[in-house]
Amino acid sequence: MSGMALRCSDLDITVNDRMLVQDLQLQFVPGTITCVLGRNGTGKSLTLHTLAGLRSFDKGALQLGTESLATISRRSVAQQLAFVAQDIEEPFPVTVLECAVSGRHPHIDFWQWESTDDYALARQSLSEVDLGDFAERSVQTLSGGERRRLAIAVALTQAPNILVLDEPINHLDPQHQLQVLKLLRRKADEGRTVIMTLHDPNLALQFGDQALLLFGDGRWIHGDMSILNDASISELYRTPMRTIRIDDRMMVINI
Repeated sequence: MSGMALRCSDLDITVNDRMLVQDLQLQFVPGTITCVLGRNGTGKSLTLHTLAGLRSFDKGALQLGTESLATISRRSVAQQLAFVAQDIEEPFPVTVLECAVSGRHPHIDFWQWESTDDYALARQSLSEVDLGDFAERSVQTLSGGERRRLAIAVALTQAPNILVLDEPINHLDPQHQLQVLKLLRRKADEGRTVIMTLHDPNLALQFGDQALLLFGDGRWIHGDMSILNDASISELYRTPMRTIRIDDRMMVINI
């Protein structure tokens, strides 16, 4: 099941009778990062919830591999796909390590205890998000940014083929923003599928392979990073913007 693709066809996403995304049709390719961009309220989070199978859709089809996502048990989905929400619920008073190892639950039989290997994977995930020294601390002592990185560690401990992350760098300082994005880049290079929302198109250009632009009125554009041009970016954010090249990198600036 390694390298399993996530596909959607003719997918409609609405809220309160408002069409946000219409006839979405694309395949998320293993080994790539897809960055979902758009203004606030254009349906980025709802789209990610839908793709993760956590929200029903009005029309279309969503497949994990060759099967309809709706026909697969949530446990089986969780063995293949991890979702990191934008807002994390207040955790129980557990240690950071105990929270991280909870990512193994989809792989563990009911009433079975976590193994030494499960804890080793959890510790590795904590180390990858710079929380290795926090293992025995209470989650309730963590800052907002530290909790954000812990949520990513839980997803990594889940060992999925597909990572779906809603604003993964929210609450993070610049150092940890880059650290997390570089980590996700490595995971994609190892063969995982990464789908994430971002607010900064420059970070999307730096780390992404594909972009999905959501305009909030049903329209969308999907393609490689060349779709981030002056016209599309300016329309997307409803403010004049321009793409420029500095050395060998494309960047977006306000004008």
